[in-house]
Amino acid sequence: MLQEYFDDGSGKTPRYYQVNAVNAAVEAIAKGQNRILLVMATGTGKTFTAFQIIWRLWKVGLKKRILFLADRNVLVDQTMVNDFRPFGAAMAKLSTGARTIERADGTESELTTAIDQRRRIDTAYEIYLGLYQAITGPEDRQKLYREFSPGFFDLIVIDECHRGSAAEDSAWREILEHFSGATQIGLTATPKETKYVSNIHYFGKPIYTYSLKQGIRDGFLAPYKVVKVHMDTDVAGWRPEKDKRDIFGEVVEDRLYNQKDFDRNLVIDERTLLVAKKVSDFLRESGDRFQKTIIFCLDQEHAARMRQALVNENKDLCDENARYVMRMTGSDTEGCAEIGNFIDPESKYPVLVTTSRLLSTGVDAQTCRLIVLEREIGSMTEFKQIIGRGTRIHEDTKKYYFTIIDFRGATNHFADPDFDGEPVQIYEPKPGEPMVPPDDVPPSGDEDEPIPPQPGEGEVIIFDPTPPDITLPPGNGAPRKIYVNGVSVAIVAERVEYLDENGKLITESLKDFTKKELKKHFASLDAFLKRWNAAERKQAILEELAGEGLPLEPLMEEVNKDLDPFDLICHVAFDQLPRTRRERAENVRKRDVFTKYGPKARAVLEALLQKYQNVGMRDLDDPNILNNRPFNTMGTVVQLIKQFGTRADFERAVHELQYELYHEVA
Repeated sequence: MLQEYFDDGSGKTPRYYQVNAVNAAVEAIAKGQNRILLVMATGTGKTFTAFQIIWRLWKVGLKKRILFLADRNVLVDQTMVNDFRPFGAAMAKLSTGARTIERADGTESELTTAIDQRRRIDTAYEIYLGLYQAITGPEDRQKLYREFSPGFFDLIVIDECHRGSAAEDSAWREILEHFSGATQIGLTATPKETKYVSNIHYFGKPIYTYSLKQGIRDGFLAPYKVVKVHMDTDVAGWRPEKDKRDIFGEVVEDRLYNQKDFDRNLVIDERTLLVAKKVSDFLRESGDRFQKTIIFCLDQEHAARMRQALVNENKDLCDENARYVMRMTGSDTEGCAEIGNFIDPESKYPVLVTTSRLLSTGVDAQTCRLIVLEREIGSMTEFKQIIGRGTRIHEDTKKYYFTIIDFRGATNHFADPDFDGEPVQIYEPKPGEPMVPPDDVPPSGDEDEPIPPQPGEGEVIIFDPTPPDITLPPGNGAPRKIYVNGVSVAIVAERVEYLDENGKLITESLKDFTKKELKKHFASLDAFLKRWNAAERKQAILEELAGEGLPLEPLMEEVNKDLDPFDLICHVAFDQLPRTRRERAENVRKRDVFTKYGPKARAVLEALLQKYQNVGMRDLDDPNILNNRPFNTMGTVVQLIKQFGTRADFERAVHELQYELYHEVA
């Protein structure tokens, strides 16, 4: 194609990888490919790349009407007034509300809209930008996209396509299917690949990928350091002493609470205060208490408590300006009003921001230097998005790298082969050691050559508009969370504390301790196998062990293997070679042992097998599991059980499945 890239006269030209992405997309379209996926790390300029693709195709007349889809207003608005600005009068937003938006250069621009107050669409424009939510919905009157004929658009670009547009059961998917004849380009930093959602299944394999690792190596993205902090309550769990009462005077249930409980079911005031102190210590020790910081919390209530704890830790700076620490969540109007200032490199305040899901859309926090993880992150897609919050280099403020402080073990995702950008340093401070890693200087690139600082094009961070439910339940007015104080919480290195059968504290290797205790229950491997195979409900054995002070979840984390509890016990107590859940599930599939059942019954058993592979055997033999996805999409509980005959027949089939999973060892 002879059409040149857009040049605004400022000297800004596409980077080499953006040129590669544009060329790859244009060549694919020229060859007739209509589904295209571009994968580019957060902060590498996906929107600018999309603009150059659209510009070249539009200028030569190959694509005459284009639709750009996103899922947040801020993405559409900022795209219109910045990267897409050259389209001028040919461009309009699919919205009824006119808005004035500030451009990156500080000037203001009023957005042109293509829908009038009677919700009639002006079809005279050539470039349309819109929210999925604004042009579709569950009711027919909300499906404005139908006002366009299926052949109206030649090209559709889907921004952040990992967020659901390619999910087959997504309401947004209907928009893409309506315009199925158009060329469709998906943009994402993190393609989602699960059993139920697949960008690659819809768009095909990426035609071009520019990874976080490449961006760091090229000097376009900031590398990062990781500070791992372990607290004794998180490592060993916390068990209340006899008759321990919460702050409302209620007796706390006597059980072992672990990291998954903290701030979800149980709030330990001292733990929150310690996190706030350690974050504040890091900033003090770094010599710069005005590093823009995002603290990711479990929910909005947790973010509110963390904000107050940080205010107390930084009273001197909060007295100077109350915006030094702010909460930014969907229910916090004051905090949301400050998002623009937080992401503005020229604005000093806010500095520390607590949130639950600040990255629901992509706001560009160019000067964010510190990310604090105070909640678990189960999704690799979400983890990459969070890491992407700090990857922008900002030369004017000398931001060449950033730091992650991890209190929840979320950075274990770095060990996942799906993660493509390793940290330059992982630091685990011991008690009494400073929070700031040693040699805290801008890191170098390959072969000690300095990384050339150069700001990139990025995303924009914004709040999660759907607040979680933090209302009080009906009845006696007690909160759904348990709040306790007076608990000693300390930072440890890698120490595990446990209580023995007499309630006495012991300190030794978790693996050694568990091995010794398991052998008290099962004298030999043969004894364990007989007990396991004889148990109709395998979960009962695990519940019995947990009730006697032997929960297996902490051991799973130490062994760091995706093992079934059966294999974990065999491996730890009896030195057997373990098999992962995936290996056991695949062996059952290879033997094809369920041929005697009909197609629908086999589908249920395959879904049960997949559930075992993904999350283990918990509740596998409980018929109530059929109320959950994906079973509830196959039919009602009664309908599914009828595929096996009676309820007893269903339970017998599940027990047969469990037997097939373990019979090789038996």
